[in-house]
Amino acid sequence: MNSLSNLRQEWLGNIRGDLLAGLVVALALIPESIAFSIIAGVDPKVGLYASFCIAVVISFTGGRPGMISAATGAMALVMVGLVKEHGLQYLLAATLLTGVLQIIAGMLRLGSLMRFVSRSVVTGFVNALAILIFLAQLPELIDVPWTVYAMTAAGLAIIYLFPRLTRAVPSPLVAIVVLTVVAIALELDIRTVGDMGELPDSLPVFLLPDVPLNLETLAIIFPVSVTLAIVGLLESLLTAKIVDELTDTPSNKNRESVGQGVANIASGFIGGMAGCAMIGQSVINVKSGGRGRLSALVAGVFLLLLVVFAGPWVKQIPMAALVAVMIMVSIGTFSWASLKGLRTHPKTSSLVMIATVAVTVMTHDLAKGVFTGVLLSGLFFARKVGQVLHIGSTSEDEGRARHYTVTGQVFFASADQFVAGFDFREAIERVRIDVGRAHFWDLSAVGALDSVVLKFRREGTEVELLGMNEASATLVDRLGVHDKPDAVERLMGH
Repeated sequence: MNSLSNLRQEWLGNIRGDLLAGLVVALALIPESIAFSIIAGVDPKVGLYASFCIAVVISFTGGRPGMISAATGAMALVMVGLVKEHGLQYLLAATLLTGVLQIIAGMLRLGSLMRFVSRSVVTGFVNALAILIFLAQLPELIDVPWTVYAMTAAGLAIIYLFPRLTRAVPSPLVAIVVLTVVAIALELDIRTVGDMGELPDSLPVFLLPDVPLNLETLAIIFPVSVTLAIVGLLESLLTAKIVDELTDTPSNKNRESVGQGVANIASGFIGGMAGCAMIGQSVINVKSGGRGRLSALVAGVFLLLLVVFAGPWVKQIPMAALVAVMIMVSIGTFSWASLKGLRTHPKTSSLVMIATVAVTVMTHDLAKGVFTGVLLSGLFFARKVGQVLHIGSTSEDEGRARHYTVTGQVFFASADQFVAGFDFREAIERVRIDVGRAHFWDLSAVGALDSVVLKFRREGTEVELLGMNEASATLVDRLGVHDKPDAVERLMGH
C-alpha cells in the first residue's frame, strides 16, 4: 500500500507544475539536441529522437523523479571519432552496448560508489557545468546584431521579474513565448531554432543497427561504449545528487543506473544516440516547478509533438530567448557560496573544487574533471589521516626494556612514519609494542610492522606485540612474515 502511495505521489503529486515545467524543458531541449547532434557529426533528428526517447523511458525506469535525461554534450564529444571513422550505424550499436553496460553497473550496485565523491568534487562539477553552459551560449552572442543583445536582455528581465507578478506560469516559458511573438511581429532578422538544422517531420520507427555481428564490430564499439557508460553514469549520478539537494528528497542511484541503461537501449533501437541526465535541463525543470516523473514524460512527449507537428512554429523561436533561459540556468547552477567558502573552507577542499572546475572546463570532459577531484580528495585524506599517527615510548626495567604505544591508523601513507617512530640502535633486551589503539589497514602497514619487528630482532632485542585488534590480527597473520621461518633473511633480501 505504501509503494502504491509513493507511486501516486511520484506521478500525480504535482500535475500542474510538472506539465508546465515539462513544456519549458521540451522547448529548451530542441536547440540543445540539435547542437549536440552537430557536435557528434550526425543528423539533427538523431539527437532529437534520442532526447524524446530517453526522457520518456527514464520517467518510468529512473531512480530520481524530476530529473531530466536526454542527448548531452558530454556524451556527444565521446562519439565524434566513432562517427567520423565508422558512421552512424556503429554509433547506434555502441549506444545499445552502452545501455547494457549501464544495466550491469546498476545490478552490481556501482551507484553506491557515489558516497566516495566528496562535496568539494560535487561543487566543482556543478560550477564547471555552469561555466560550460554559459560558454556554450557565447557563439550566439558574438558578431550578432544589436537586436540579439536586446532580445537576450529582455528575456533575462522577464525570467527574473515575472515571478514578482505571479508564479502560476514558469517565467522561462513566458520569456520564450513573448520573445517569439515579438520577433515574428517585428520581423527581426535574428537566428532562430530553424537555423540550427532541419527538424524531422515524422515519428521515429524501430530499427536494428546495420552492422556485422562479429568480434571486429565489438572491438570497434566496445572502447567507445565503456567510455559512454562511465561518462553517462557519472553525469547522471552527480546530477541526481544535486537534484536530491535542490528538492530535499532522496533517490535510488542503482535504479537510476539501470534506468539510464534501459533508456539508452531504447534510444539505439529508434535511431537515437546515447544520452544521460542533464544538469541544465534538470535545474530548469526544478526551478520551473517540476518535481515528479510526469515532468520528464511530458518533456519527452512535448518535444516530439513540437518538432513533428508544430515544426513551423518551433522554427521561429529566436535563439536569443533560449540563450536567456540557458544563462538563467548557468547563474542558478553555479554555487556562488563556494566563492565565499574559498576563504573559510580548508585549503585542501578548495583546491579539490578548483582542480575539478579547471580540468573539466579545459578538457570539456566531465569524467576527467571528476576523476581529478576524487584522486586529489583521496590523496589529501590519506595525508591527513597519515599525520595523526603517534608513537610514544617509556623506559622500563631500569633501562633494559622499552614500552612503545602506537595510536592511529597505519596504512600506505603512514607506514614510513610508523617505522621511523622506533629507535633500533638503543641497546636494550626487550621491546613491548602496544598497538591496542592502532589499526593496520593494508599490505604496506603489515610490511612496516614486519620491518620493525625484524629490525629489533636483528639487533638481538626481544619483541612482544600487545593488544592487536581482531581485524588487524587477521590481516597480519595472513600477510605478515615476521613470525615465519627465515624472516630476518627475507627482510635482508637473502
